[in-house]
Amino acid sequence: MLKRLSLIAAVASVFALGACGSSPADSGAARASAAPATSASAPAESELTVFAAASLTGTFTELGKQFEAAHPGSKVTFNFGSSATLAQQITQGAPADVFAAASPATMKTVADAGLAGAQTVFVRNKLEIAVPPDNPGKVENLKDLTDPKVKVALCAEQVPCGAAAIKALDAAGLKVTPVTLEQDVKATLTKVQLGEVDAALVYQTDVIASAGKVTGIPFPEADRAINDYPIAPLAKAPSPALAQQFVELVLSQQGRDVLTKAGFEAP
Repeated sequence: MLKRLSLIAAVASVFALGACGSSPADSGAARASAAPATSASAPAESELTVFAAASLTGTFTELGKQFEAAHPGSKVTFNFGSSATLAQQITQGAPADVFAAASPATMKTVADAGLAGAQTVFVRNKLEIAVPPDNPGKVENLKDLTDPKVKVALCAEQVPCGAAAIKALDAAGLKVTPVTLEQDVKATLTKVQLGEVDAALVYQTDVIASAGKVTGIPFPEADRAINDYPIAPLAKAPSPALAQQFVELVLSQQGRDVLTKAGFEAP
């Protein structure tokens, strides 16, 4: 009887040990559940906002597509307009990652507010006289714009293309009375395309971009009113890594090819 009881006790002990054990998979699951939780990683940057001068609309739109293709999942949003207006928006707190201006003066506004990173002049641009293809005002040179019978559109003085126009006219010793002052170069060019004016002073790149909708007339004084275009990542960029990468694309040979094809000049 004693032996039988001992045997039963031994068998019970074996089952008890088996119940306390676990399979390798169970052990792994237990270790996994016991491991301390790691903090979720910060979301990767995917959205990039670029503020750029209106004259960069065509080239930067193309570069934006190239950037998105090279950075799957990224999205580039542009705000094109007068550099002066864009600078004001940035200093007033508008969220942006990159600023590309049509003049050092408008970039300085942002830099003086402590909002611009390292800036680089990436292209230059100069003016041409834009007229409708049939040239109803019979404009041939800058002096012809002084004729009161010729309706002329200029950019507003605070806009880089307006400041360049004043500089070019001063260099020629001429005074022009425009029938309209526009807030960016695209709006100025549109006045010519719609036939609302006989001529306008715009950038040579905008004449090229019009694809024959206007005719460009070069003039020598334009060489004394060339605009440098600086670009900079912004100090408070929501996506600083993407901002730097976009600037690098603009400064690369790939970016230079797009810009010079559109008529911009190397700095």
